[in-house]
Amino acid sequence: MAEVKKALPTGGGPGRWTRLVTARPRLSLLVALVLTALAVLAGGGVADRMGSGGWEDPDAESTRALQVLEREFPASQPNVLLLVDAGPAGVDAPAAAAEGRRLAELLDAREGVDGVVSYWQTGSPALRSKDGRQALVAARIDGEEKAAGAVLQRIAPEFRGTHGPLEVSVGGPLAVRHEMQTIIQEDLLRAELIALPITLVLLVMVFGSAVAAVLPLGIGIVAILGTNAVLRGITEFTDVSVFAQNLTTALGLGLAIDYALFVVRRYREELAGGADTRTAVATTLRTAGRTVLFSALTVAVSLAAMLVFPQYFLRSFAYAGIAVVLLAAAAALILLPAALLLLGDRVNALDLRRAFRRRPATGEGRPEGAGWGRAAALVMRRAPWFAVATATGLVLLGLPFLGVRFGTADDRQLPATAESRVVQDQLREVFPGSPGGALTVLAEGPAGAAQYEGYRTRIEALDGVARVDGPAVAGTGGRALATYTVVPEGEAVGPAAQRLVGELRAEDAPFATSVTGAAAVLVDSKDAIGERLPWAAAVIVLVTLVLVFLLTGSVVVPVQAVVLNALSLTAMFGAVVWVFQDGHLSGLLGFTATGDIETTLPVLMFCVAFGLSMDYGVFLLSRIKEEYDATGDHEAAVRHGLRRTGGLITAAAVILAVVMVAIGTSRVTNTKMLGLGVALAVLMDAMVVRSLLVPAVMKLTGRLTWWAPAPLRRLHARFGISEGGIPQAPAAAAGAAHGTGKATGKLTGDSTGSAAGSEPAKESVGG
Repeated sequence: MAEVKKALPTGGGPGRWTRLVTARPRLSLLVALVLTALAVLAGGGVADRMGSGGWEDPDAESTRALQVLEREFPASQPNVLLLVDAGPAGVDAPAAAAEGRRLAELLDAREGVDGVVSYWQTGSPALRSKDGRQALVAARIDGEEKAAGAVLQRIAPEFRGTHGPLEVSVGGPLAVRHEMQTIIQEDLLRAELIALPITLVLLVMVFGSAVAAVLPLGIGIVAILGTNAVLRGITEFTDVSVFAQNLTTALGLGLAIDYALFVVRRYREELAGGADTRTAVATTLRTAGRTVLFSALTVAVSLAAMLVFPQYFLRSFAYAGIAVVLLAAAAALILLPAALLLLGDRVNALDLRRAFRRRPATGEGRPEGAGWGRAAALVMRRAPWFAVATATGLVLLGLPFLGVRFGTADDRQLPATAESRVVQDQLREVFPGSPGGALTVLAEGPAGAAQYEGYRTRIEALDGVARVDGPAVAGTGGRALATYTVVPEGEAVGPAAQRLVGELRAEDAPFATSVTGAAAVLVDSKDAIGERLPWAAAVIVLVTLVLVFLLTGSVVVPVQAVVLNALSLTAMFGAVVWVFQDGHLSGLLGFTATGDIETTLPVLMFCVAFGLSMDYGVFLLSRIKEEYDATGDHEAAVRHGLRRTGGLITAAAVILAVVMVAIGTSRVTNTKMLGLGVALAVLMDAMVVRSLLVPAVMKLTGRLTWWAPAPLRRLHARFGISEGGIPQAPAAAAGAAHGTGKATGKLTGDSTGSAAGSEPAKESVGG
């Protein structure tokens, strides 16, 4: 015990942090309870302040043109539709026509509603179904997304339902967004009700002790509630997507449980080794606590990379992700140690597995993780075979992603029974033209009738144009404005429509032109993502390389980490295309395949899954590095790391996968894709990459794994961090292990690159 206490830092950052965290545990928990209660109040109603859009680039040509159209030509950009069904009598029957005109006048009289047009006012064939049974009343509700949604929520009940001979349904883009937001909130509550009890059962199975199992769950709840309060504050300054709440729940539970699992596990190890409660907590903070902090930084950086994109849909996940990761880590490093100090040995109380256990729960007498150690030894004996077979299998699983087609999110994300989805389905099936697929060309500048007509003629001559309507001319404030509606042939956002956008933008005109519409928004969104994606990837890769170097002191291990993490994501991307784009399993999973993937989803899934993979990678590498610093035996260190963390990483991955699958039960396709895709990535990373590929690759690279040039070794010796105590130099430790007191092999900087390879490790390295 004296040796353990002597190893504890008595000065510097780690010692001060330990004393700060453990000084007054009851006060810490009381403050946390008060802050959590305040977070509940502050975060209440956050979903009502969120938006359900955010896929478009706010600075793009299509967005700017749309803003002008909404302001100057509201009738050309309706966001609310009344689908009026007159039954067999048809919409031209006198009674139906009279009631239809009355509904249009009633809607036009409502505050906030503008640009009302109906079939009975215009006689337009585009507003009448092919069979004559249905017609449309179109309108625009002015204002930004939240204000317009509030108006729709107020007036929709008045129009929905039976009106004389007519049956009315409410649809349109605004109704789609509002219904999507409502469904997401309902699904999120259901996901939490599914995930929490299952997670608790799994934690009891992992820990045995019901007391220990409750601690990670409590940390997760604190992180989720705190993040909701943070998001509520952010909505005061910028738009936040309602989809971000799903990530808050998933990461709040998943990462908090991960961090708490590793902290509690290390604490129980220290208790089993004979340490008293305070010493066990201090050692846990100095070892597992540092690894948790490192892991949180890697995940936060991966999520922060989404801030480089202009779409608020992606930026929202960065806001939520950074907040929940940092709060989960803070709770695990502040509240959890306080709780452990108060619990002491009682952390093992209510051991539900005692009746089935032949050996002690912890301690040296139990061959804990022996199976993982044997598996690591087997993999390393056949390292070339396992490395090639595993990497090849992962690449093959990712091949479907080569056929990915990017599109835009639409109403088909909603379940088929959703009212706004039913309205849009009817528009696609029984109304003429290409509802929602037309492109709009905005012409700005003075021009005569001949110039307008000449430009229309040139547009009509372009390949892929089915019809051109307009121009509709208006003049406001001395500005001459006109619009052309261009209906493309084929799919509304297909490759031909996207090419047509480029041709329209390149067409010479006697006035300034800009193009908007679904295909134009898609083109601009793809351009914005393509332009910024290299920057996001560079941020993730560069920071990952630096952090893993600081953890390991090697320049080889960081490169391995990035490459193997990328390989762990291939199955996710392949499955996304095979299932959600191509429609396999769509009946079983309950969604409608549209033949494409929303453009921002792969970026989001990459950032989330890469960060979570690094989370597990950091925990495994930290234990391998700790053992290598202590013994200098590379293969033994790999076996030890996998033996100590393999079961725990797998358990953590299964628990996180349960949470993500619960999110994946959502009725909204994008949320389903996010949940199920990330769950698959996490399981593949824990069960294939960490268990098979990592030990195989580390065996192949051998002691070269720990190489770094001399200047970087010195840098790591000064600033590096690793899990473990103050290590011996590997060579000296190896010699001591053989009873010689001398090195059994020469480990120079040229061969190992370990921070401790040729000089004593400093406290900044090992704690």
